[in-house]
Amino acid sequence: MRWVVGGVVVVLLGAAAVWFGQRSLVYFPDRTEVPPTADLLAGSGVEGRDVTLRTSDGLELRASYVGADPACGYTVLVTPGNGGNRASRMPLVSGLAELGLGVLALDYRGYGGNPGRPSEDGTRQDARAARDFLLDEAGVPPERLVLFGESLGAAVAADLAAEHPPAALLLRSPFTSLGAMARANYGIPAGPVLRDDYDVLAAVRQLGEQAPETPVAVVLGTADGIVPPSQSREVADAAEAAGLAVRRTELDGLGHNDADLVHGPATLDAVRRLVAAAGGSCE
Repeated sequence: MRWVVGGVVVVLLGAAAVWFGQRSLVYFPDRTEVPPTADLLAGSGVEGRDVTLRTSDGLELRASYVGADPACGYTVLVTPGNGGNRASRMPLVSGLAELGLGVLALDYRGYGGNPGRPSEDGTRQDARAARDFLLDEAGVPPERLVLFGESLGAAVAADLAAEHPPAALLLRSPFTSLGAMARANYGIPAGPVLRDDYDVLAAVRQLGEQAPETPVAVVLGTADGIVPPSQSREVADAAEAAGLAVRRTELDGLGHNDADLVHGPATLDAVRRLVAAAGGSCE
């Protein structure tokens, strides 16, 4: 009996470790305070500023904002991946701004000096707060808001799009779900014990039901060693099956964090073409 009890205790302790420790394997925030946006963009020819986002659960988050060129009029909300902070996204911000697009680069709770700890529910609230800022304070019309999600942020963007259909949606290196990623990277069926799952397939299907006219782009690197390219393709397939018009961009030989995939010409051109599909013209 003592052996049985001891075995049960070990199993319970292991389950508790998985339950309480798993988010440390999902989120890799750089908690360092981010320098002023104007300083980060100095020398790029792009003028930006820090803004404050207020979440529904009472947090104040810092983000970086660049207003749109009136000749373009569209604004991109960037929901980032699970690592670093927005300081490393400034090449993407400046590249989008040089097209005439407005940009809001979000840092989730727990990232870039922001309070709180990240979770699926938390990142969703953070994205909603970013959208609220753009619509209510920056005056961006909802029909001119483009969502750009990278990696884990693609799941956040897809979820926000399903809730509030945007002018267009770009998913860079999306996975199908966090459970599928656990199976791909660790070879275990972790889905039932995950605290966060980020079901991207369900989100794009919901978007197809609500707003099938929404243009969608999926951008991936064929040498991605973090998110299997097959999962990104599966997301594109699911979006097409849901009735959405999907534009695919596959960049040969590029890995998950390669600069040309993150903010290179092909990725920026995918955004430009997506805006054109939504009825805009930004160069």
